[in-house]
Amino acid sequence: MRHLLQRHPVAIRTRFAHSLVLTYALPARVLHPLVPPGLTLETYGEHGFVAVALVDARALRPAFLPARLGADHLLTGYRVFTRFRTPGGRAMRGLRILRSDTDRRLMAFGGNLLTRYHYRLARIGARVAGESLEFRVDSADGRADLHVRADLGSAPAPLPAGSPFADARAARRFAGPLPYTFEYEPQTRSVIVVKAFRAHWDPQPVSVDVRRLTFFDHGPFAGTRPVLANAFHVADLEYGWERGLRRTESGGER
Repeated sequence: MRHLLQRHPVAIRTRFAHSLVLTYALPARVLHPLVPPGLTLETYGEHGFVAVALVDARALRPAFLPARLGADHLLTGYRVFTRFRTPGGRAMRGLRILRSDTDRRLMAFGGNLLTRYHYRLARIGARVAGESLEFRVDSADGRADLHVRADLGSAPAPLPAGSPFADARAARRFAGPLPYTFEYEPQTRSVIVVKAFRAHWDPQPVSVDVRRLTFFDHGPFAGTRPVLANAFHVADLEYGWERGLRRTESGGER
């Protein structure tokens, strides 16, 4: 009955000191197999998208606890942009988690116990020097190593070379994180919907130098050529997740 625990049963609150999200475009056919039943791939033209999120989270804790009892975490996540359409016809835009990494052993244990976010323990470092924000990730299995430097002084930066987006407005629609995350629960053939809480949401496009990124070298991405489509940064943001809701095939919430 482990799946009953993995429905994100605890609301979470935190503050993002920094959140840097890199969105990569890939052919939609590459991403379709990663989207479970109940969800559809969010596309732009012939492309689907994977968001690579790097977060310096402060005072992360269950929502019922005060901030002083929270803990600081460095987190990374790889997510596919998806949609969930309710029987009433409403289209909810969100992300399906492929992998998460954390610098805290307790976060990896608790995250895998209470969610389907696929947490793994990694060595993660974050550094701010002047207007430069740098993240470095050394994953235990080598499949999610990452080294990126963002120029915060470049905001608002132009789109990266080769981006499939026609303009900044189109790119902003794919500035993660989105309002929801989704996961398919095969035991009940339903979708777990987790709604995000965020205040003063104003992501800024920035220039980035991605020096290492191994996630796309393995599994279904091996041999593909992902294109950096956009990069957005937010700072000093109150953020959180509500308890997950199970959406049944009839559209009801439980």
